[in-house]
Amino acid sequence: MNTPKILIVVSAIFSMFSAAANSETLTLNVEIPQLNVAEYHSPYVAVWLESKSRKSTQIALWYDVKMADNEGQEWLKDIRQWWRRGGRSLDLPYDGLTSATKGPGSHQITINLNKAELKDLDAGDYKLRIEAAREVGGRELIEIPLTLPLDKSALPISKSGKSELGKISLSLQTNN
Repeated sequence: MNTPKILIVVSAIFSMFSAAANSETLTLNVEIPQLNVAEYHSPYVAVWLESKSRKSTQIALWYDVKMADNEGQEWLKDIRQWWRRGGRSLDLPYDGLTSATKGPGSHQITINLNKAELKDLDAGDYKLRIEAAREVGGRELIEIPLTLPLDKSALPISKSGKSELGKISLSLQTNN
């Protein structure tokens, strides 16, 4: 018996919506502390996932994107670990990754686990790395160990910085 084509199309559309509705995302909250200093500049921040073999998958990059002649890019090398782990090879601004620096407060990054570069990662141990560097300030790197596929019982995870970064938390959201 032949199934009518319209039923096949409706079934395919329903399957796509069901998959999207049941998708999972990671929510990374990054706190930038209010510092009592004479000259304050918002930090440049990079977030990436790094494998044991040090292969990097870029997640987010906050820097001064509005400087004339892209001068903000000149200071990205101050985010030293990120720069060495793949930052220098990016063509910037990188769509979907780059945004302006953030001031003091809590900022959220949504990481879509169905995004091709994340979905295709091999199973194994990784580090989610968050690095901040501030002009006339310090530098700080926080690492959150992760195992892929994700062990949902290991989430949420929280860490705290000591200077340039405050509380960092990673949680899993299921979009039903």
